[in-house]
Amino acid sequence: MNLQAMVTDNISELLVKILEFTQHRQKILTLNINRLHRRGYVPMDLAVDEFSDLLNTALEEHMLNQRLVLCDSENIKFGVGGELEVTPVIDEDAFSLLEECQEEYIEHQIKRLLENSLNQRVAAELLKERESRTAVPIE
Repeated sequence: MNLQAMVTDNISELLVKILEFTQHRQKILTLNINRLHRRGYVPMDLAVDEFSDLLNTALEEHMLNQRLVLCDSENIKFGVGGELEVTPVIDEDAFSLLEECQEEYIEHQIKRLLENSLNQRVAAELLKERESRTAVPIE
């Protein structure tokens, strides 16, 4: 699905970024479970706090100046055409759990997947609601 086609305003664009980020994160977290038995595997995640900080900054700018400014960070880049580029980082907490107890490691990954799924659903519903409000009725 072309999420960028759904962008109609600044807030919609932020919601699309959340959807894209959560899609990328779901893939990473799923790989963490699928690859847990590989010798030397190092679990990865996306820089969630970094992404959150970038969105908070963008929202503050939007509220002050009615414009959206998405700034890049070390692990998150916003492309000119609206693309989102994320670089996975080593998940130290998950790595420790993987070495100590695989069962707790799997539970940890599942909790993160559930949290990510919830964030994705909320963003999708908010975007759907925004789009239905801005849709022009056909006469």
